[in-house]
Amino acid sequence: MKQPRALAAAACFLLSALVAALLPIQDQMAEGHGATPAGFPGWPLHYDGQPLRPMPLSQRELAFVQDFPGRVGRFSDGRREIIMRWVGVPTRRLHPAAECFRASGYSIAALPAKRDGSGAPMGCFRARRGEESLRVCELVRDEQGQSWPDVSAWYWHALLGTSTAPWWSVVVAEQG
Repeated sequence: MKQPRALAAAACFLLSALVAALLPIQDQMAEGHGATPAGFPGWPLHYDGQPLRPMPLSQRELAFVQDFPGRVGRFSDGRREIIMRWVGVPTRRLHPAAECFRASGYSIAALPAKRDGSGAPMGCFRARRGEESLRVCELVRDEQGQSWPDVSAWYWHALLGTSTAPWWSVVVAEQG
């Protein structure tokens, strides 16, 4: 009786491993090996009712953009820094903001979610490095009005087709 269960468990494990191995390949094929999808509408002029002023991308952001299947823009509204990423295909290259901050040497602590100006929930965290303390909130939104407070939740909806491209990722960082 134990052998059929063991065989079924081994088959399930092998199937799971195969699916996990093929997901990155499917991801790369869908992304066109880093090609920027057509249809970019341009950057918005306002965010949450505030005018946006374009800022240059940092060296780290410039390196990231080379393989990103979309566009990345950096802006200020006078008191906050806002990173916008326009994404044309489901991709694992859209990383959660917390991972980017952690990779830059910040310690991360979860904060309660908040709502953006349109009422969509944003996932938030505190990023600290030395004396610097930032409140960072993010969301991903599609053009049909769906939104996700974290990249992981968005990714599965995008991959499974319950949301369609393009998507906008917005990361808002402010002192405090």
